[in-house]
Amino acid sequence: MESTIEQKKKPISEVWAKRPLIISGPCSAETETQVLETAIRLAATGKVDMMRAGIWKPRTRPGNFEGIGTKGLPWLQKAKEISGLPLTVEVATGKQVEDALHFGVDVLWIGARTTVNPFSVQEVADALRGVDVPVLIKNPINPDLELWIGAVERVAKAGIKNIGLIHRGFSSYGNTEYRNAPMWHLAIEMKRRHPDMMMINDPSHISGRRDILQDVAQKAIDLDFDGLIIESHIDPDNAWSDAKQQITPERLGEMLGSIIWRKEDIDSEELHANMEKMRQQINQLDDELMQILSQRMKVADKIGQYKKDNNITILQTNRWNAILERAFAKGEKLGLSKEFITKYFDAVHMESISHQNKVMNS
Repeated sequence: MESTIEQKKKPISEVWAKRPLIISGPCSAETETQVLETAIRLAATGKVDMMRAGIWKPRTRPGNFEGIGTKGLPWLQKAKEISGLPLTVEVATGKQVEDALHFGVDVLWIGARTTVNPFSVQEVADALRGVDVPVLIKNPINPDLELWIGAVERVAKAGIKNIGLIHRGFSSYGNTEYRNAPMWHLAIEMKRRHPDMMMINDPSHISGRRDILQDVAQKAIDLDFDGLIIESHIDPDNAWSDAKQQITPERLGEMLGSIIWRKEDIDSEELHANMEKMRQQINQLDDELMQILSQRMKVADKIGQYKKDNNITILQTNRWNAILERAFAKGEKLGLSKEFITKYFDAVHMESISHQNKVMNS
């Protein structure tokens, strides 16, 4: 990690290109003293590339602290001067874009509550026309990839060339482990569709609490994310917003120092040869699975015909419960998680229902 002096010499294009990219700072800018002290302590870690701070805070319910507003931007400007850390803030309106850029904010980000609303994204995109500034886009609150992709397309059409993604988890009914369920498969699919676009992880908003922050961050790095955006505060327990998920700059430095930073690839012919052999095995097994699933659906078609001929409903709840219980018991012995078994058999079940529905209505 470079020193603050070296950071001051770097244009934002170089900081943006760094991997892993580490962004940190308070959920909310509260006072000038808090902002400046945070910047100094973050820079002292030597591990942070950019400072974040919430100026405008869209809250779920009224009455909560909704940000200090535009008067906090000069504080950030001063923090940048004394620490050398570039700045990034969340914007949700055209006016906020103008204000942030006026005070020298280097990178803007569009939050989850904005990404979910195409009208709001379009307003921000319109304000960005003719501006050369990097933009990060968080996933929408709800698990909808099309909204996320739509936000990327709107910002790109405004002429923004440097666009990055932030995976901050998704709101999910019944989820108790995380503040926002990570739903890693959605982030992976977004990364597959945009392989050249930077994607960083926000373990703070996924976790919602400090005790699992590092575990989530490590998993993101294991999955080849390009960096992390983590909330830090000089006095986390007394933060004006999201106190439970923030850590001190010093604890952040310790955490970043203990993460295992993995590489996507290494230059080794032996490694590549061994990996290729195992990948061929995976390909063969996948082909066999597809053949078996095809055979299973042919049997489902026959059952569908039997149900049609005898006026029996497609859905047989007791039979489905019995299949799941049998699969759970067998899967546990084979080292397969209950979560995976549930998702896999749900997909197979829905495909079987679709096949039988076609038979019923043919």
